[in-house]
Amino acid sequence: MTASQHTIAGTVLTMPVQIRKATQHMAMFSVDAGAAQRLIDYSGLQVCHYLPGRAIVVLTFMHYIDGDLDQYHEFNTSVMVNPPGARSKSKRGGLRALQSAGAFTHHMPVDQEFTLEAGTKIWGYPKVMADFTIREGRQFGFDCSIDGQLVVGMEFRRGLPFRLTPRHQAQRSYSRRDGVACETAFDYTLDGVRTRFGGVRVRLGDHRYAKELASLGLPKRALLSSSADNVQMTFGDAQEIL
Repeated sequence: MTASQHTIAGTVLTMPVQIRKATQHMAMFSVDAGAAQRLIDYSGLQVCHYLPGRAIVVLTFMHYIDGDLDQYHEFNTSVMVNPPGARSKSKRGGLRALQSAGAFTHHMPVDQEFTLEAGTKIWGYPKVMADFTIREGRQFGFDCSIDGQLVVGMEFRRGLPFRLTPRHQAQRSYSRRDGVACETAFDYTLDGVRTRFGGVRVRLGDHRYAKELASLGLPKRALLSSSADNVQMTFGDAQEIL
């Protein structure tokens, strides 16, 4: 079968898209499931109730260093959702449901035009242009601003080594492209992972994205936070599901 191709800004991308090196900082939060559902009702998907009345929201900062989409920074707000059509109790809710849950992408500011065009056209990710201020040192931190308004600032405390060998996983992300819900399968490998309970400070600004995060009860203590020194990823085409 011939691999699919997409032309972005005059460059032909052959699927799957490869990310050969990136770094990641992530924080996971327990939020009110009703508030999370209201935020993503437009998706047509249902949030995963990992506990009664509770859902998981993940805030992720990525620095893509070497990949088919060039170098860029990205901030991602995702809500863990049930797979479309999930019917068994274990897949609709409970801690076991998180094993089969996927991530619906609600925010995805980036700082380069090429990845913005590729992300919106190929996968339907809600990419918008943003500015990032990066702080490195004893603690890693960043600010994300859109049109001069602060969306979020985050400061990460250094975690403890999670495991000695790289961790390979398969995952699904969900988005909307031209008003249709889509699913994208991707594989990723994490190396140099450090994690800890809590470990992150969140500041919200005045941008409307910040107000949406506030509607989830943020800022608050994270369930856990983590960092990865080397992330490799492979993205396939988006498949329409709803």
